[in-house]
Parts: sequence; C-alpha cells; structure tokens
Amino acid sequence: MSADRKMMRVLKGEAVFPPPLWMMRQAGRYLPEYRNTRKQAGSFLDLCYNPDRAVEVTLQPIERFGFDASILFSDILVVPHALGRDLRFEEGRGPLMTPITAAEIEALDTQTFHVNLEPVYETVRRLRRQLPDETTLIGFCGAPWTVATYMIAGHGTPDQAPARLFAYREPEAFRKLLAVLADQSAAYLIRQIEAGADTVQIFDSWSGVLDEASFEAFCVEQVARIVRKVHEVYPDVPVIGFPKGAGANYSSYRHKTGVTGLGLDWSVPLSQAIELQKDGAVQGNLDPLRLVAGGKALSDGVSAILNAMKDGPFIFNLGHGIVPETPVAHVEAMVRQVRGETDR
Repeated sequence: MSADRKMMRVLKGEAVFPPPLWMMRQAGRYLPEYRNTRKQAGSFLDLCYNPDRAVEVTLQPIERFGFDASILFSDILVVPHALGRDLRFEEGRGPLMTPITAAEIEALDTQTFHVNLEPVYETVRRLRRQLPDETTLIGFCGAPWTVATYMIAGHGTPDQAPARLFAYREPEAFRKLLAVLADQSAAYLIRQIEAGADTVQIFDSWSGVLDEASFEAFCVEQVARIVRKVHEVYPDVPVIGFPKGAGANYSSYRHKTGVTGLGLDWSVPLSQAIELQKDGAVQGNLDPLRLVAGGKALSDGVSAILNAMKDGPFIFNLGHGIVPETPVAHVEAMVRQVRGETDR
C-alpha cells in the first residue's frame, strides 16, 4: 500500500492538515455524469451489479474532485438481497422489499451469498487497479440493525417503529436475524478487503431511534461482532463506524465495538468531536444542507470544523450523505476551502 494514502495515515492516528477529504454518497445524482450513466444502466440494482457501470460511477467524483478516498458504489441492501430476499428501487419511494416474517428468518439462504455478490467483489478488484495509487479505497456494509429495519418494514419509515415492535414482540427471532446479518456482513467485508479495499465502513443510519438498552443490544453488540470477525482475519485493516444519531452514546460505541474510526453526524457538537478525537480518528461532520446552501453558510461550517479538528486525526466529510440537489459548484468550493486553496 502506498505510504501517501492520507486517509490511512489518519486512521492510524496521525494528524494530517489539510485533512483528507471525501463525501458519503459522493457518486450520486448531484453529478450530471452519474445521472447519464444511471439512465443507461436500467435499474439501480443493475447499476450496483454491473462492474463496468459501478466502476464508472465510483470513479466519477474522483476524476472530478480528486477526493482522497473512493467508496465502492453499491447499496447496504445487497446483503439481504444476496440472502434471497426480494428487492427493488422505485423513483420517489426508495428501496422496497417484502417484509420478512419471524418464520422466514430461518430460511435466509447463506449458501449462495458470495456467488450472488461476486459482481461487487469484481468491482472492488477493478477499482483498486484503476484508482490513483494515493487514493484510499473504502468498502462498506450496512449495520445489522439498519438493514433489519428495511427487511422488517419492507421500506424506509420515519422512526423504524415496525422493526422496534418486531424486536420487542419477537425477541428470539430478531436476535437470530441480527446474528445472521452480522455474520454475513463480516464475511462480505472480508471479501471486499481481499479484493482490494483498504478500509471498510459500517453504516448504522438508524441507530438514533433506539433507547439505551436497544442501542446496546441491536447496534453496539452487532457491530462489535462484525469488527471482531473482520479483525480475526485482517487485524490491521481499519474499520470505521457511523452510528448516525448516537448522540451521547458515541464514546461508548467506539470503545465497545472496537472501531478504528468514528463517523460523526452533523448534530454532534464540535466540543464533543474534539473529545472523541482524543481516542482516535474521527470523520465528519458538515451538515449536507450547508453544502446545498453554499456561500457563507458553507464557508462558516467548513471553517468551524477545520479550526476545531486541526490538531488531531481527522477526515473531513459530511455528517450524512450528499443530497441530489447539491450544486456541483458548491462541492468545488468546499474542496478548495478544505485544501486551503481559498481564504477561510
């Protein structure tokens, strides 16, 4: 691995300034070239499972902005899809699945899991060959709790009430579902590392809707299980955890899960971020809507983060994924400011 991969240096605990920079969902609908490729690809899943197209869209933001890291283009729900669950994406509605029942959890098919995901592994192999040597390649998966919420409800919901009720009413079945997802997700990340990923990130987008006991059981314990399994095979590969909405639980999440880096959502105060940084690398946490607004709102947000985090290991990112209506010019302005190419 190149010694010049800035993000990997930060994940090992080094303070680098200007910090390495990438964005969650950086290959997406805000880019005209992505929209063009997406139109040619057919369905969203066809795009995820076509290595030619998936490589193309993964490289688009690297070619345009020169980000320090590239994240595999895929979706967190390819894991349940590879386990035999149906999945489709509808414009304006997002992912749709047939809600899983307690009885169907035992029938999840792990036998062809890696065969079904081979196009994803091929995408990772090609990306590592085609990316600039200094660019970190990030693999990823969804955390078991977040993936389970979609499997149970069949779609996204505002507060994941269907999954929370299922967990309370069917605790044994729910624990079984989380265990299957944790074990298969760990195997999925291990294969991505084998294919060339330098680091991996676990997205727990819905951790913020849980009470304390549920957060511990559904988020912390399951992510710890994944991290442990990955590090049994690749002890030196950093794992980034992103428990969106974890609030006061961020510190205990890091210590109990064993993640190397900690992704922070935009609601985390910078005073808290500085404390979290004392225990290792943190990543974040610009409000994506500041990037939409541009101008002073953007420059003030970037300046505050850079000034607060400059003395420790830090990766500049958004506090969640970039939204489709973001102007490309605003992304360009953010990149220049982070890299010190404009006055802050």
